[in-house]
Amino acid sequence: MPADQPLVPQPTGQDFPEFVSIPARIARNAKLHPAGTAVKCDGEARSWHDFDRRVNRVARTLAGMGIGRGDKIAILAANSIEYLETFMGGLRAGACVVPLSTMAASDALEKMLDDCDAKVLFLSDQYRGLVEPYEENLPKLLPGGRIAYDFERPGWHDFEHWIAEASDLAFDLPIHPLDDFNIIYSSGTTGLPKGILHSHVMRDMLAVRFTAFDYGPDAISLASTPLYSNTTLVAVLATIGAGGTTILMRKFDVVQFLEIAQREHVTHAMLVPVQYQRILAHPDFDKYDLSAFKAKLSTSAPLRAQVKADCLKRWPGRLIEIYGLTEGGGSCTLEANLHPDKLHTVGKPALGSEIVVLDEQGRVLPQGEVGELAGRAPLMMKGYYKQDDKTRDLFWHDKDGRLFFKSGDMGKIDEDGFVILLDRKKDMIISGGFNVYAADIELLLLRHPDIVDAAVIGVPSEQWGESPLALCVRRAEATITEDDVREWVNAQLSKTQRLVGVEFRDSLPRSTIGKIMKRELREPYWAGRAARI
Repeated sequence: MPADQPLVPQPTGQDFPEFVSIPARIARNAKLHPAGTAVKCDGEARSWHDFDRRVNRVARTLAGMGIGRGDKIAILAANSIEYLETFMGGLRAGACVVPLSTMAASDALEKMLDDCDAKVLFLSDQYRGLVEPYEENLPKLLPGGRIAYDFERPGWHDFEHWIAEASDLAFDLPIHPLDDFNIIYSSGTTGLPKGILHSHVMRDMLAVRFTAFDYGPDAISLASTPLYSNTTLVAVLATIGAGGTTILMRKFDVVQFLEIAQREHVTHAMLVPVQYQRILAHPDFDKYDLSAFKAKLSTSAPLRAQVKADCLKRWPGRLIEIYGLTEGGGSCTLEANLHPDKLHTVGKPALGSEIVVLDEQGRVLPQGEVGELAGRAPLMMKGYYKQDDKTRDLFWHDKDGRLFFKSGDMGKIDEDGFVILLDRKKDMIISGGFNVYAADIELLLLRHPDIVDAAVIGVPSEQWGESPLALCVRRAEATITEDDVREWVNAQLSKTQRLVGVEFRDSLPRSTIGKIMKRELREPYWAGRAARI
């Protein structure tokens, strides 16, 4: 296989004759409605005209440093207009942008910066501490390749001064559909995660397909999760592509979210499940005017059926759940408003997607049986950057030789073709030889009136190998005991599902996009296999 040939087969340019790159869409928006607002953040705004001109300056400055097609630039920063200008300017210069997780450990970030071959690093003051331990040991950065958004330090160039002398005239580098767009690292709390490499055509299709969710020039989309997250980028790129307005929150806050949504007449938001829970639970939720909403989207983790039902009842606009991998492949969508009897599912395969369920031997299981979900779609990632072996680990081919990506998620397909998601395969608990799905027990726990959050993990057991343990957050002022919860739940579970214990916690650890960090929860129980239970 040629060195420049991606491991994952990619479509040809002929497959997408109407391809328009995201940078080209920005230029088009600037011509169509120059005075319209492209982006807002903390009271600051950029018109499409000004946004496009500043994107040109970033692109020209990068080009002047020798950055061109396929070169990598990295960003470690809080959400800001300058962050978005950097991202889009990098793309316009032909670069592949690497937005880095601010949740990652310092040593993991050092490995990511080396792994992605970043030639320029953009940094905000808030995260300097994550870079300072290895600041002088980044040999792949170009001279002058350290750019500071909001601080002064020897060896770092101030962002505004860095772009000040560049022309803001159009920068027209031809961008091809299969050019590298971004590398999204799959995690990053410890060690070296996998760098997911996307193409321009894969990202451009967001602007095309999200018109089905009412994204258009009049869209006002509120982005409240970090720009390094694929969850955020999906909605931001769809809004940019459609010519709408993106409002960036530097940090999510329920009251601030509701105030912005009311004041700005927000029409769209891509949220993660914990955000829906916290917003709907706020005592003043119903006092806010959210009537401008056209569509709310949810992704990154399953949205509980009762939360969907509450959202449908109290929050105007469509509710759409999206299930899929950052890597691409098969995805599902649930239009909750149209299928109120399917709120326990993540919907049906999206346009052009296929989903199958596999057993441990890689055989396709019939409808209704539980196994690992695998999917394919017209557009999939180009591969994990420089990690072909890990890319191949995802592969499954059907009898016709077509490539599917294994998801690592356990689930089943019901009689109507809707996908029911259970657990991550790695989170499945095997107790006495039986598969126990934490999601089933968590769903039951959350029906208890005094439980507001719950996670079930497997802990070591001499008798059964591992047993399920529930870690729960009680409702404020609740007096129920751990034994009360365990007895209540176990009375409704099969023998193999029964909890060995319940522990109360003040809160459960979550990533910045709301996923419960089960590895962190399990670690104390499995360290040295010194179980307390």
